[in-house]
Amino acid sequence: MAKSQQTFSKIEKEKKKQKKREEKLKKKEERKANSNKGNGLDSMIAYVDENGYTTDTPPDPTKKKKIKAENIEIGVPKREKVEFDPVRKGKVAFFNDSKGYGFINDDETEERYFVHVNGLTQEVKENDKVSFEIEKGPKGMIAVRVKKI
Repeated sequence: MAKSQQTFSKIEKEKKKQKKREEKLKKKEERKANSNKGNGLDSMIAYVDENGYTTDTPPDPTKKKKIKAENIEIGVPKREKVEFDPVRKGKVAFFNDSKGYGFINDDETEERYFVHVNGLTQEVKENDKVSFEIEKGPKGMIAVRVKKI
């Protein structure tokens, strides 16, 4: 007589699969029982209170504010034109005569700007007080039209 084709491990695997199927079916029935299907629109509505938080209770009509449509601005408000002096004042922090470049520290913003010998109107040395203008250079802002004060 031939032996049975099912081994112990096959039987155990089959039992595990059956157990998983039963658990899955149980979870499915639980979800069906606890689902909110068919409760209506009222259970799905969310309200926003006066602080901007979502709640399930409707807002208090006494706290309602009237807003005129013309007071609502859509987009970014126009910026007021600010007049400023393009000439800045600063101090030469470093200048190399042989290479023809240096750096100027702005007195107001404490920023450091590159200056080339081509941007000078007068010869400058380190620690000189200067006035200058800013322009966009290939690697950032540079000082041009530099004069001693």
